Amino acid sequence: MGHETADAPRTLELTLSDPAQLWGLRDWLRAQDGISVRVRPAAPAPGELGTADVLAVLAGSSVLAAAVKTLPDFLRSRRSNLRMQITVEGKQVEIEWENADRALEIVERLLRDTP
Repeated sequence: MGHETADAPRTLELTLSDPAQLWGLRDWLRAQDGISVRVRPAAPAPGELGTADVLAVLAGSSVLAAAVKTLPDFLRSRRSNLRMQITVEGKQVEIEWENADRALEIVERLLRDTP
């Protein structure tokens, strides 16, 4: 008891270095079955003014893991200096097209290891 099933709903948050690309990422993720994506404002970091938008992605664990695997393709379809920050249970990983595969291993581990 108290353990989540392998396909329990999980949330991860995505931010992009270029906010104009956020809507494209939202559409990219919405094209996948079983995923709910919403855009919400993020709280500014200490000492910063204003907010940025964040994509909150909700799906079962297995669907979310499959969606995460498509993120390098999204980055590679854009310009080479686009960076993405992925937050799972308060832990953050930043990926860009050069390190996407290695960073995704970390994200997959976070999805697997956090309740």
